[in-house]
Amino acid sequence: MVVVTGPRIDPKSLTAPSGVDVHAYVDELYRHLAACDLAVVQGGLSSCMELTASRTPFLYFPLKDHFEQDRHVDHRLKRYRAGRRIDYETVSIKEIAAAIVKEMQRNVDYMVVADDGAARAAREIAELL
Repeated sequence: MVVVTGPRIDPKSLTAPSGVDVHAYVDELYRHLAACDLAVVQGGLSSCMELTASRTPFLYFPLKDHFEQDRHVDHRLKRYRAGRRIDYETVSIKEIAAAIVKEMQRNVDYMVVADDGAARAAREIAELL
């Protein structure tokens, strides 16, 4: 299991059981997200959309009162039928465990994420030139 803390949490400040690798940063994290069985993420747009694009089951915990995560990301993920939103402040450990089991058993039917954005942008820019 891999835990990525991000830049604000010192990995050494966490006590992890044997078999859990804790890192502040993982180069090319999207590769890990695509290969994992299930991800548990904060709820940022990049991570959630990488998981959606790779069709990886995930739980996301948006930051309270964070407009982008609480509204925009949530709205987008609902549109893609992706992930399972969980409220960090009200959920119990047992509920998280049950959600993990349920997501692992879920048939992933996320809407396909378009991967031609750069080509579309290039075509539109070329029309202006």
